[in-house]
Amino acid sequence: MGSFIEINDTLRISKEQGFPEELNYQKHISVQGGYYNAEMFKEKIFEFKEKPAIRLYKIPPVRNFLVEDTEDGKWLYWGMCHILETTCDYEKQTTSGKFKIIYINTPEEMKSTFNVVDRVWSNDFFNRNQ
Repeated sequence: MGSFIEINDTLRISKEQGFPEELNYQKHISVQGGYYNAEMFKEKIFEFKEKPAIRLYKIPPVRNFLVEDTEDGKWLYWGMCHILETTCDYEKQTTSGKFKIIYINTPEEMKSTFNVVDRVWSNDFFNRNQ
């Protein structure tokens, strides 16, 4: 008998799970090229909690995609992060941890990243039908 462990290259979390409250899409698109950049968060370590399933993430210096799981279940590709630490709760079958933002996508990169790495159109934050 074995155990099931997911290996991820994407940290997809909701605000409730710890997606940074500081990141707001409407504010980001209000400035040409985007309001936010990774430099604004270089000293900040964020925490996520109770991500369903036991998960392993890519270890720095390899990036993980940072994706906001929006209220309507869409995926918004914000940029890249390094996962610094994880804790697995084997009874609840959840993963929690800490991460650092290493890159913030421009508004245009948010759209193009989805086109390159995802393409599951039901997840598309921008509701494009391809």
